[in-house]
Amino acid sequence: MRKLLRAAAAGLLVGAPLLASGFPADAAVTKIDRKVRERLDRSAEILAEIMRSSDRGLSPDFLRQCEGLVFIPGVKKGALIVGGQFGRGVMVVRQPNRQWGPPGFVTLGGGSFGLQVGGQSSDIILLVMNRRGIEKLASNKFQLGADASVAAGPVGRNLKAGTDIQMQAEILAYSRAQGVFAGLSLEGSTLQVDDDANRAVYGRTVASREVVEGSLPRPKEAARLYAALRRYAG
Repeated sequence: MRKLLRAAAAGLLVGAPLLASGFPADAAVTKIDRKVRERLDRSAEILAEIMRSSDRGLSPDFLRQCEGLVFIPGVKKGALIVGGQFGRGVMVVRQPNRQWGPPGFVTLGGGSFGLQVGGQSSDIILLVMNRRGIEKLASNKFQLGADASVAAGPVGRNLKAGTDIQMQAEILAYSRAQGVFAGLSLEGSTLQVDDDANRAVYGRTVASREVVEGSLPRPKEAARLYAALRRYAG
């Protein structure tokens, strides 16, 4: 009997490290999934909140004409990059039928975001205005201002797409910080694919071109985002 008890105890001790090593991995996957869902939901909220704001908001005409959108919720100054900024976001691209395609997950880093003061976080939205800009999104990493032209977006409900600034820039950039919505410069910032988030949603590494071409399924977790896009961006 004593031998059997000792053998059982030894078996438990051998198995303990395996059990212990399994729990952190499971917890990490759950944490990533939750954060990705929150990012999708927050992107929907950003669009709805901006479109419900005052006349100094985003032009509905610009939204209807844009070819793609990138949402970066809660960008923080000085986070991870000394003297710069870092944020994780979502991009969506119109398909040939003008419907919004599957979400791709991205990070935005570096540069100097004009509206951020004293460590305050900002919500950033990028409007990709033409197919040249979409081609830049199709690359897994590019620098705003160097690889793709970017301009501070004009503010105003009554603005019409086709203005000089819209015709010249591939991407228009906006930020909302401390209740203020305005265009901002993102020169020198880098937008690149977020492999961890894409794997959490699609189960594998995803190239940005797959997002642009619409060859991925639309996850059910993005339902709120698609509802906001249908309502405000056509």
